[in-house]
Formats: sequence, C-alpha cells, structure tokens
Amino acid sequence: MMRKMCMTLGVFMLVNAASIHIPTILHAKEEQPAYAKWGRLAIKETEAKYPNAKVIDYLHEGSESQKDETIEKFKLWLKEDDKEFGVFVRIKFMTKTEQVITIDLQETSR
Repeated sequence: MMRKMCMTLGVFMLVNAASIHIPTILHAKEEQPAYAKWGRLAIKETEAKYPNAKVIDYLHEGSESQKDETIEKFKLWLKEDDKEFGVFVRIKFMTKTEQVITIDLQETSR
C-alpha cells in the first residue's frame, strides 16, 4: 500500500514538474522579433548571391517606413576562404501585405 502511494506521488510530481516547463518553452518561441522573417530572407538572399561564403555575423540595423512601404535594413558579415566582408541588405515591402518590392544587396569592406 505504501509503495503504491509513493509511486503515485512520484508520478504526480513528475507530471506536474513537466507541465511547469512547457509554458516556458512555448513562451520563448513566441518572442521572435518582428523583423525575424525579414532576417531569414536577408540571409537566404545573401547565401544565394555568395554560395561559397559563410554568414558569420548578423545585425538588424532597423526599419524605415514611408507611406505604404517599409524597408528592413540588415548587415551581414561573411567569410569566404581568408576573406571577410560585409553585405548590406535592404528589403523593401508593402507594409500591409508584406509583398516584397525589392531586395538590394551591397558589398562593403567595413
């Protein structure tokens, strides 16, 4: 009888302990920055243009809104062989629909 009670109590504690951590994990997933979608697109486009380079750093430089359009600005730092360089990425899209208008990539040495 005592053994069944201890097992039941152990299972109850295990289930409750697991349920405490689940909301924390789900909550962390929800906290992506608003620009995350555009950051993934910036990386994808940069990797397509520079297929032999590896993205080693990433910076969101902010966004700019003008009328119905928004521009998300990023700077990615790449390494290809012994060369390191930056790429400025500007993604212009319709603010309401998020339809991409242009994606501009500009290489820089700084």
